[in-house]
Amino acid sequence: MNTQYGKLTRDDLFNLERYAETRQDFRTKVIAHKKHRQVHLGDMVTLYFEDRLTMQYQIQEMLRVERIFESAGIQEELDAYNPLIPDGGNWKATFMIEVPDEDERRKVLARFIGIEDKVWVRVEGFEPVFAIADEDLERDTVEKTSSVHFLRFELSPEMVTAVKSGAAIGAGIAHEAYTTQLDPLPAGVRDSLAADLA
Repeated sequence: MNTQYGKLTRDDLFNLERYAETRQDFRTKVIAHKKHRQVHLGDMVTLYFEDRLTMQYQIQEMLRVERIFESAGIQEELDAYNPLIPDGGNWKATFMIEVPDEDERRKVLARFIGIEDKVWVRVEGFEPVFAIADEDLERDTVEKTSSVHFLRFELSPEMVTAVKSGAAIGAGIAHEAYTTQLDPLPAGVRDSLAADLA
């Protein structure tokens, strides 16, 4: 296995047969790990902070569901998910607007256009850092935003040092239709995010 900051390669993945044997244990490990990587912002939005382990799990599940075993298909999945692994100087997150009722969700997505650019994290003692959203493709239309966005929060070296030294971390959203914050984040989440930084 590579370091926690390195991109995943085929050598990091189980083949389908081996994954079938180890899936339950691996899944239990990942679910426990993810508990400290979720941040609920208000009652409609959750940030799921990604890392090497969460992406390995995502790729393994995609290979399993799609029955992908050829090298070209495996590489496609690696190419799709590797960009979501933080590189030691940033945090990367899947941003989800979670409204179960379909009609209500449609109305919310129409009100929330541009919300992905208004999501921030803050290291204690520093100004908020706003997300760089959807670098792979545009997910907004003139009518609505998407319920899923991919975010990158780029930190300065001074912020990284502060977090590594124990500084608190907060997160929030500053959109005209939805303003909320969780500041500071729970200790378990703070420590998990600190481990993403080199």
